Amino acid sequence: MASPTGIQGLKIAILDDYQGVAREAGGFARLEDAGADVTVFREHLGHDDDAVASALAPFDVLVAMRERTPLTAARLERLPNVKLIVSTGRRNASIDLKATAARGITVCGTGYLPSPAAEHTWALIHAATRRLDAELGSGGSGWTGGTGWQHTVGRGLEGARLGLLGLGNLGSRVARVGLAFGMDVIAWSQNLDDERAAEVGVRRVGKEELFAEADILSVHLVLSKRTRGLVGAPELALMKPDALLVNTSRGPIVDEAALVDALEAGRIGGAALDVYDVEPLPADHPLRRAPRTFLTPHIGYVTREQYGVFYQDSVEDIEAWADGSPVRVMELPPK
Repeated sequence: MASPTGIQGLKIAILDDYQGVAREAGGFARLEDAGADVTVFREHLGHDDDAVASALAPFDVLVAMRERTPLTAARLERLPNVKLIVSTGRRNASIDLKATAARGITVCGTGYLPSPAAEHTWALIHAATRRLDAELGSGGSGWTGGTGWQHTVGRGLEGARLGLLGLGNLGSRVARVGLAFGMDVIAWSQNLDDERAAEVGVRRVGKEELFAEADILSVHLVLSKRTRGLVGAPELALMKPDALLVNTSRGPIVDEAALVDALEAGRIGGAALDVYDVEPLPADHPLRRAPRTFLTPHIGYVTREQYGVFYQDSVEDIEAWADGSPVRVMELPPK
């Protein structure tokens, strides 16, 4: 695609490129060759509105990596130069679309591969059930735990009950793997019906039964007003004392304080998490000290292939917008 003349002079900020791969993965050199000024922010700008506004004030275009840096109405008010926001993925709950619409800012999304998040769900399940935190060795560096050989007794998956909170695209992918392992798979969500469950080959149950019967309960819901805090103290109290809670969806779906309390009291067997209320997870956060936790830094979607889709589509979004024909535009849902 030939770069449009509207690229000339654009100041473009790429946010939260933690691994420093955006330029290579997306071909941003094409925009620079057309006269754009591209700046990469590898480090998170933090949670302070003043710091974010100060860093981003000069830019016309912001390329946001998912929800790493929220673009709220208060922040956008202090960014008068911004005309285009590109968010990787198809939706971004941390961008205030009412505020962007009011300010005439175009917001575009990108393609998204669902497979990495489903794969990472199983990576967490295996790490927790087979206690890879204690047993994983590395070549000549020996095994975690120092001298000795074998420190734990893992648990198998065949015959265990996998509970899925949500049976959409990602939940269905996780379900099929569970079925392949010989697990009994059950599911619940507000809108799930028997027909949809049968299509995937799982059994629909009630919400209380899901929490009470699952040996492993995995969250696969979109964050919304009705799902925020959906997994709270009452739901955790229903779980088996050796059950594992897995969340690769969104942190606020699970009440973190209630989860920490359940872990510290030994009321559930453990938690395997990739998402949190505040990211990056603060160094002093109680989850970092909670027992029987397996924590990863929101890398469920982070793969070479996914970043290729994200950043290549981002470049296309900027070129199309500069040419007067924006693509993959995010709009407010109808009332």
